[in-house]
Amino acid sequence: MSETDSLSFPDGPRADLEDAITNLLTQGERVMRTQGRLRALLRASQTVAEQIDLREVLRRTVEAATELVEADYGAMGVLTPEKDALEEFIYVGLTADQARAIGDLPSRHGLLGALIDDPRPIRTAHIALDDRAAGFPPHHPAMHSFLGVPVRVRGEVFGNLYLSNRRNGEFTEEDEQLLSALAATAGFAIDNARLFADAEVREKWAKAAAELASGIVSTPSDTVLDLLAGRLHEVAAAERVVVLTATREDLLRIAASRGDDDILIAGSVLDPVPRLVAAVLDDALPHAQGRADSSDEPLLSRPDAACGPALAVPLKARAGTWGVVLLIRPPEASRFSPAEVASANDLASRASIALELARAREDAQRALIADDRRRIARDLHDHVIQQLFGTGLALQGVAARVGPGADSDEIGEAIEHLDDAIHQIRTVVFALSHRDEASVRHRLLDVVGELSSHGHRPPAIRFSGPVDHLVRDGLATDVVAVGRELLSNALRHAKGDRVSIDVSASDDGVTVTVADDGQGIPLDAELRGLANLDERARARQGRFWVDSGPSGTTATWSAPLEMPSSVIQPEEAG
Repeated sequence: MSETDSLSFPDGPRADLEDAITNLLTQGERVMRTQGRLRALLRASQTVAEQIDLREVLRRTVEAATELVEADYGAMGVLTPEKDALEEFIYVGLTADQARAIGDLPSRHGLLGALIDDPRPIRTAHIALDDRAAGFPPHHPAMHSFLGVPVRVRGEVFGNLYLSNRRNGEFTEEDEQLLSALAATAGFAIDNARLFADAEVREKWAKAAAELASGIVSTPSDTVLDLLAGRLHEVAAAERVVVLTATREDLLRIAASRGDDDILIAGSVLDPVPRLVAAVLDDALPHAQGRADSSDEPLLSRPDAACGPALAVPLKARAGTWGVVLLIRPPEASRFSPAEVASANDLASRASIALELARAREDAQRALIADDRRRIARDLHDHVIQQLFGTGLALQGVAARVGPGADSDEIGEAIEHLDDAIHQIRTVVFALSHRDEASVRHRLLDVVGELSSHGHRPPAIRFSGPVDHLVRDGLATDVVAVGRELLSNALRHAKGDRVSIDVSASDDGVTVTVADDGQGIPLDAELRGLANLDERARARQGRFWVDSGPSGTTATWSAPLEMPSSVIQPEEAG
């Protein structure tokens, strides 16, 4: 071979070498691309796993998914506990204006619903050509390629990842595998976030339950339900809290409420009873529901208003369920989680126990007070009255020896004062021995005690006849109102030294007489209160008259025991 001849490979081996080098480069590029996507998957997984707040985990998952598969739009649909619809929809790629223009978020139609019905990955190059597609609402951006995979938490489907509009062509099998791997990582992150959130919820509710139980024990039982409603309104982030108590007539009455709904009036009856509340009464277990719209059954809001997530928990005692607490959140709020349901039920149980203890303590205190009253009444009757009675007899003997004259008259006046004191002590003895808050005697005694601070000395009060036995119901209300009005006038305006009220009852009717030794009623005085009393007497076919002069005023109101059925009773005077 000459030096000028060049070296060269034969055509066949050279072609094989070039093909081998090309294949090697192609495989290297594929390995590099795969490594790049795996690194992207690792970064996405790390981004998701670093979060601990549940909503942040969901948002980061959607953002990482769109970057991983190079999609324009992404979303996470969170399923309801029943796994039959979407409860939340977290999206990226849409602007706030676009979302407002679209309106309501998707529920379970089209490809989104298909993934709910059959939780297996769905990948399609053209959404419009897929038989499962249901079209798009107005103002929705154009979408073509689609990829959806389920997100499982502890084996159960938590929600679905939806990706649309891949930037470079259609979604591939590799995209599906990468997204499924990210969904698995997201499932662990979601589970951790939920456990952390549940721990925070339980801690918050346990603290509230302990504070509430302590507050109930030191709060009068008639205001405990207001305290319960107020505390739940704070801890549950509720728009409205209503405490309902069962009556003997199997009705539910609003005992306390918190919120800005002016139709909720304490003491009013809840009719009809919502299904959510009825379910609690049936099984004595807590029940929760998601947000509802105007087509669903209203709870306590206007029928045409959207209602947020709601929770009803029972109030139970040893004898059974005696009430229900209903909590309603704003329409845009999340539904009550299982941890919140359990915590709210625990708080209600603790509150019920604390309320029972508080009532038992009050019963014990009332029993002690009743024993003290009976002891005081016995001492007054056995000692004080007997001593006053003996003193009166002794004074009568002195008056007989003194004979007629000024001294005898003074002794007689002193004896009358003793008789009056004995009569009043007997009234007090009766009140202490027979405490009945609904009786006319005790209601009038409370009125006298309430108004006593307006006079120089407490008014004298006397009862004659079976007042409590004959004066009942509406007539009792009238008598108390008349006594309050007349005593108030005498104590505030008469400027006298002595005021007395006499109430007598017999088969002929009831009479209330209030007398004072003041300056009398001025001629130019406004008589609106007395006019109301006159109207009240005439409504019962009774009488009302006033004798007034410089030496004092006596006002008398009388009425028969039975009010004619054709007469409508006026409202109580203010």
